[in-house]
Amino acid sequence: MRWDDFRRSSNVDDVRDEGGGGGGFRFPGGGGGVGIGGLIVVGLISWALGVDPRLILAGLETVQGGGGSGYSQQDQPGQKQRELSPEEQKQGDFVRAVLAQTEDVWDDIFKQSGSTYQKPRLTLFSGVTRSACGRAQSAMGPFYCPSDQRVYLDTEFFDELARKFKAPGDFARAYVIAHEIGHHVQNQLGIMEKANAARERAGSEEASNAISVRIELQADCFAGVWANWADKKYHILEQGDVESALRAATQIGDDTLQRRSGGAVVPDSFTHGSSAQRVKWFRTGVDGGDPKKCNTFAGQP
Repeated sequence: MRWDDFRRSSNVDDVRDEGGGGGGFRFPGGGGGVGIGGLIVVGLISWALGVDPRLILAGLETVQGGGGSGYSQQDQPGQKQRELSPEEQKQGDFVRAVLAQTEDVWDDIFKQSGSTYQKPRLTLFSGVTRSACGRAQSAMGPFYCPSDQRVYLDTEFFDELARKFKAPGDFARAYVIAHEIGHHVQNQLGIMEKANAARERAGSEEASNAISVRIELQADCFAGVWANWADKKYHILEQGDVESALRAATQIGDDTLQRRSGGAVVPDSFTHGSSAQRVKWFRTGVDGGDPKKCNTFAGQP
């Protein structure tokens, strides 16, 4: 993926050099959202501990703006404690470049429909930080909080993506960021509010999960739309880039993660979609570049 010569977004808050306390894997006590990385991290923890990921997923919410602080005094960011490594600085530079490209693309798309794109902010953190959806932690993976319209990302997740899930490369990382920005697009269009209201009325966990799947698959499709437009505008794609994103989408499908954990595949427990579904909808966005074709709420996802 070509990105070195593109502008950098000013909408990034990097607090990775701040002391925030908090060690180990602690799941959110508030109503935080679990983004594209959340399911990956759940899979990693399940694999390491030898437990069924459904037991972990049962305690997590998906892309909801919750109340409550969700953090304790020891979790609050403190004074700067360390210098970022050259690799961490490079990762931050990459995130700023990708975020800038999403800003430009979605600004163009919204202008075509006669509306204005409100740019989100992105917080880079290490370990734990605060969000309007509660405590943001590495164990949650990257996620979007609609309450403060921010994406939260611990860049160590990129290392896990490459090492544990064999999905290396800049474009696979960009796909993760673009997916979370896809949730912001949903939020701005009012899709997320309606979908979460439908989840509350669903009447069963299985029905609520099915709506969550459609939310996530649409964010995958919006990520593909971004890739299509960004390549036309900036020529970002290089050989093998789309394949790396598709590989990432395959590795984080609910069915693939459940098989990796050694458990049975239980479709009713899916919250993000199967590998085939994630590939299908990302490919729909990449091939067509038309956000109107990302209606995962119509028919079979």
